[in-house]
Amino acid sequence: MKQLTVVVTCTDRKAAAPETALQARSLPAGTVKERATLWNERVTNAAPAHTLTGLYRGDHWTQAQRLREEAIKAGFNAELWVASAGLGLQPVSASAPSYAATFSTRHADSVAATAEDSAQWWGHLQEDTGRATLQELGKASPVLMVLSEVYAKAMEAELRALAEVAPDVLLFGGVEEVAGIQRVPADAGLRRVLGGTLTSLNVRMATSWLQHCQDNQLTSTATTDSWKKWAACESRPELHNRQPMTDDEVIAFIRQQTASQPGISRTRLLRRLRDGGQACEQSRFANLYIKAMRVS
Repeated sequence: MKQLTVVVTCTDRKAAAPETALQARSLPAGTVKERATLWNERVTNAAPAHTLTGLYRGDHWTQAQRLREEAIKAGFNAELWVASAGLGLQPVSASAPSYAATFSTRHADSVAATAEDSAQWWGHLQEDTGRATLQELGKASPVLMVLSEVYAKAMEAELRALAEVAPDVLLFGGVEEVAGIQRVPADAGLRRVLGGTLTSLNVRMATSWLQHCQDNQLTSTATTDSWKKWAACESRPELHNRQPMTDDEVIAFIRQQTASQPGISRTRLLRRLRDGGQACEQSRFANLYIKAMRVS
């Protein structure tokens, strides 16, 4: 069975709330290197209470595990890895404490203010805690990656290094074309047929790609043509006419919904808000959700 490395980004939702010291917002001001060094010390000294498979939660993570299963069905011996702003590049079998760190600049636990800072942070993180680099993984097997724009930008140097050594690399999402890597940009028009949230769209697209992979070749002409033909037939433009909401209105919505339905997930709350014709950007909703739940 042919080996395949699958790399996805981590998720904001965790199985347990992180300690204050393992929330990026708790880091003191300083250079990227100083902050990254302190962060790595905190992660290293904390008790690794979870495997990564059990740590992450949410639709994106559910679909990431389904992606690996689909790779196995397609005839690959697939190994799942996670690109994390808090841990570097790790196999899902690794253990770690719960933490809160992201490259999304609008998030309260963002580790960097600019794309340049994110790239520096990723470099320091990989030096101290990362289990492997993308180019090391690419030398061993084909690589299928699902990366958001901010993570792809932070990992740009590794992506370019990967392209130089690996002949068979496929990227869903990302931010720009990289010579030597076949990229499939996100297509919101496929949500109609693939379902789910925008957060998990790229993973669902990757899963669909593997369902069109009949020759055990990740980026063969036959597989590429088959998927592109399917996508062209199924993609439909999304039309939205949602009404914007103030922070107070979003918080009030969250409190009302969680009071009437305890245990409802943040993902379902946002979907319910949008299904009601209201608008709220995902990272903004995440921050307001945290605020609403803390106060209440």
